[in-house]
Amino acid sequence: MRNPIAFLIIGLFFGTGIGFMWAASQGITLDGHDHVTGHTGEMAEHDHSQMDAISVANDGNAPAISATLHPDSMSGYNLEVRTRNFTFTPQTVNAADTPNTGHAHIYVDGVKLTRLYGNWFHLSGLTPGDHVIAVELNANSHSPIHVDGQPVRTELTVRVP
Repeated sequence: MRNPIAFLIIGLFFGTGIGFMWAASQGITLDGHDHVTGHTGEMAEHDHSQMDAISVANDGNAPAISATLHPDSMSGYNLEVRTRNFTFTPQTVNAADTPNTGHAHIYVDGVKLTRLYGNWFHLSGLTPGDHVIAVELNANSHSPIHVDGQPVRTELTVRVP
């Protein structure tokens, strides 16, 4: 055994090749997977729409939300969410509600997709056509936050080619 490094490299080469051939014979592919279709970040039975809203006075300190969809150069869109008088607090989800803190829920065509704990989310897997993307602010208890009886929510429409 003059050169153990060479034998190691040759062994790795053939071992990897045999592994790929075995995987192919078992129907295993390495083509990735879709993160959106058929999945939701939350199960459908976790519908929070019937929860009591957290009412906030419109006194200049009320939370507000806006959003922009930016086309992603690889796939889908990057959803940028901007809030005013609101702090994302993922560390306190499911804890007691505190004023102007919590998380957001993202909806696509009226169906809840996931929770949002920050200002950006990559949205992919949208089928061709028009889609309504909504983002709604929620308290730690998942109750929607309302100002003047209306949910703190923004909606965007995107046309996917």
